[in-house]
Amino acid sequence: MVLQVENSIYEAKTQEIAKQVLAATQENRSFLASLRDQMRWDDKLLAWAMSNPGLRVQLFRFIDTLPALHSKSEIASHLQEYLGDESVELPAALKGMLNFANPDSMPGQVAATTVETAVQTLAHKYISGENIQQVIKTVEKLRKEKMAFTIDLLGEAVITETEAQSYLERYMELMQQLVEASKKWSHIPAIDEADGEMIPKVQVSVKLTAFYSQFDPLNADGSEERVSDRIRILLRRAKELGAAVHFDMEQYAYKDITFKILKKLLLEEEFRQRTDIGITIQAYLRDSEEDAKDIITWLKQRGYPLTIRLVKGAYWDQETIKAEQKHWKQPVFNDKVATDANFEAITQLLLENHEYVYSAIGSHNVRSQSRAIAIAESLKVPSRRFEMQVLYGMGDKIAKALVDKGYRVRVYCPYGDLLPGMAYLIRRLLENTANSSFLRQNLENKPVDELLAAPILLSHAEAQRRREEKEGFVGVADTDFAEEEKRMVSQTAFQNVRQLLGKTYLPLINGEYVNTTTFVDSLNPSNFSQVVGKVGLLSIEQAEEAMKAAKAAFPGWKKTPVKQRADILRKAAELMEERRAELSAWIVLEVGKPVKEADGEVSEAIDFCLYYADEMERLDQGVIYDVAGESNRYIYQPKGIAVVISPWNFPLAIACGMTVAALVSGNCTLLKPAETSSVITSKLTEILIEAGIPKGVFQYVPGKGSQVGAYLVNHPDTHVIAFTGSQEVGCRIYAEAAILKPGQKHLKKVIAEMGGKNAIIVDESADLDQAVVGVVQSAFGYSGQKCSACSRVIVLEPIYDAFVERLVEATKSLNIGETELPSTQVGPVIDANSRDRILEYIEIGKKEANLALELSAPSQGYFIGPVIFSEVPANGVIAQQEIFGPVLSVIRAKDFTEALEFANSTNYALTGGLYSRTPSHIAQAQADFEVGNLYINRNITGAIVARQPFGGFKLSGVGSKAGGPDYLLQFLEPRTITENIQRQGFAPIEGNE
Repeated sequence: MVLQVENSIYEAKTQEIAKQVLAATQENRSFLASLRDQMRWDDKLLAWAMSNPGLRVQLFRFIDTLPALHSKSEIASHLQEYLGDESVELPAALKGMLNFANPDSMPGQVAATTVETAVQTLAHKYISGENIQQVIKTVEKLRKEKMAFTIDLLGEAVITETEAQSYLERYMELMQQLVEASKKWSHIPAIDEADGEMIPKVQVSVKLTAFYSQFDPLNADGSEERVSDRIRILLRRAKELGAAVHFDMEQYAYKDITFKILKKLLLEEEFRQRTDIGITIQAYLRDSEEDAKDIITWLKQRGYPLTIRLVKGAYWDQETIKAEQKHWKQPVFNDKVATDANFEAITQLLLENHEYVYSAIGSHNVRSQSRAIAIAESLKVPSRRFEMQVLYGMGDKIAKALVDKGYRVRVYCPYGDLLPGMAYLIRRLLENTANSSFLRQNLENKPVDELLAAPILLSHAEAQRRREEKEGFVGVADTDFAEEEKRMVSQTAFQNVRQLLGKTYLPLINGEYVNTTTFVDSLNPSNFSQVVGKVGLLSIEQAEEAMKAAKAAFPGWKKTPVKQRADILRKAAELMEERRAELSAWIVLEVGKPVKEADGEVSEAIDFCLYYADEMERLDQGVIYDVAGESNRYIYQPKGIAVVISPWNFPLAIACGMTVAALVSGNCTLLKPAETSSVITSKLTEILIEAGIPKGVFQYVPGKGSQVGAYLVNHPDTHVIAFTGSQEVGCRIYAEAAILKPGQKHLKKVIAEMGGKNAIIVDESADLDQAVVGVVQSAFGYSGQKCSACSRVIVLEPIYDAFVERLVEATKSLNIGETELPSTQVGPVIDANSRDRILEYIEIGKKEANLALELSAPSQGYFIGPVIFSEVPANGVIAQQEIFGPVLSVIRAKDFTEALEFANSTNYALTGGLYSRTPSHIAQAQADFEVGNLYINRNITGAIVARQPFGGFKLSGVGSKAGGPDYLLQFLEPRTITENIQRQGFAPIEGNE
């Protein structure tokens, strides 16, 4: 059913105004002007992009890469790589231009020059200048056309504190120079005053997150404090100069905290009476109307108006993809019509509250602007309290038509280097060439009635489901810490868990907790004076009892229907979700993992339960290979007894994954965790018992690895050993398991994940913002203690020095401290042994390479500040041996072939990464980078179940990938059962009754 948006009293007026504005924008241009445009390459590129979706994608990818290309040859070869792709149908003119044999040839150089010039011309259409002088010229031209302006500074992403400080200083300088220039500007009543009130001639637009490089909603208080300090400096200076400041809105994750910071700051005595400040609302967000109502209520209390800029929103693709990947609710409307309808509703709300709000309506859609004018005129909104806004280069004709009709128009003018501005340019190009874009539809002469029709909502728009749900397994959602309520739940969980610290945890044998003679304290690595729990360690005699109990329970568990076993896993998943915040808190306190990463680990454990339950039901169906007269069944049965030896670095997820895989496959399972994480595994034990695992089927057997671990590995009744840990221990287990013991009637299966020396390659075409952030996360997340962590970054010579400089600055900006603190990004290492071993490697590194950075760290825990070595030899000790700590080697490579050789030169093959925008490099890495998990243009940690099944080869391990479709097969024996179904020459034949 189609629901017509209520046709309000404003509709007739909207249509009348819109038709007048549209007519003014569509006046015929001269024949010569049309001819000139047809000859311009920038216009040709845009026209081709609109008519050919394949070309549009590749062309915009090429434009994205262009800033990183430093020679005509590089530009020419990338042109061929991107536009020569089979998916792209090339227009004849472009095909002819790209038909060169060699990028260094004259035709190659001509092609490079032509396209580079066209892209720069395009950029100049949307970017108002590369420096302040150019911007001043631009705004002076705008003022001659009776248009006001607001200036936005484009630039690299703010990923270091140096850059955050520079952002503030550049804005101070920008305001100073604009105000200085404005003294010479003549007074223009249409834009410099309204209703007898003077309007600041100079306005700048700023982004809140750029004032603090570690801005994070999880650390709401810390982010607020750092950002507010810098905003106060900006606002004070703006007041001295007489400039206005507007705050842009960015990604959805920052919305609530942005509003909270601004609302608190603008109630401070110093700023409460300021009316030269603005905030932004994005109409494509589902909760934007509520936000608008909330801000209006707050403005009524404040008693002084502010500007609210209403825009549709610029990050639709990004928001949609992020929500889908994270399994979060979509924050944006799924279709443009819903956004348009919401935009009109909020426009009306703002204008109806004009006593409290200065409305700035930002749109290039004639209907949206006309709707605002119709409402403003009907309500007799004073002209000071209402203006129209357009983006520079986007709505020129609409802006001129509105000015001619006597409305105040402000142009949003981004300025900065063209190259960092490319991301902005691509957003504008996508907007201009999208099928749903008003500008495009107007260009293509869509009928006026259709163009100006009221937005019609389809009733199913709200009910659109994620595409992923149709595609099989869907994992659980991580906690969205942008929501204040979720942050409060996490804080409460920490308070509750702290009450339980220091308790005793005993082994579970045959369904009963048993006393032990030996205990070990599990300490909080952030504060080693704090005992998280006392863990009872099993004796060899008790380990033998556990083995007997498992053997006795096996026949019954083997015969338990798969559906029943799978449902126990699903129940365990449900219990973990209920206890998510508590389990996260235990992980944070026992192994020193930061809060967000601990939460992600709980998600992974839940996903393992749900995925392996589904997988076992799939495998239980078996395969049928029938032929006439004979039935053939291929089925699976459990192997027997599984010993799981789990690590401390993913104390819940890996322990849970290996354990439930063994259990759901029908094996009786003994879980021996690392000593330093035995409290968390006892929590997993509680959950499995509550979920309904029978006595003897699962047993929790904490003990010394060298004693109990070795005993269980060598036991003749062990069938499967699932191990995650060091290469040294893994190889020993592999060797010992191969020896046939007296009474043993089977060969043992070993599944071993043994770490890596993981490398990320950064080539000269890489997006350095993205690469620096990805390397920092991959190397120093959880203090480099993930099997997948980056410990080597191999950088191509042309960008080596620039990369190292930004890497060092970004790492310096990280917060080091107790992992319970929401501001912490780098916590401690696991224990004193690890700390001392890592410090030894750092000393070796100082002899082998240049120390680029060594950060200091707190002394009350096992802390080591991040360390970066540059000019590391590819065959050096720190470049070859697994360190398992926050130590990063930066290796220089002369070309991509050498970079790949260096990457493949270790004994490991677990994870690897590549930051590149060169299609041939990406293809070569996919073919030749020797790793089990290759990540391209993203960080290399955080594999997700059934999305990036995890595991490597060479000396990184043996066995199939965890969280993948082959994993359970390792716990199963396949059997073929053939039956001759003929009797006395008679056999049932289907369809021949």
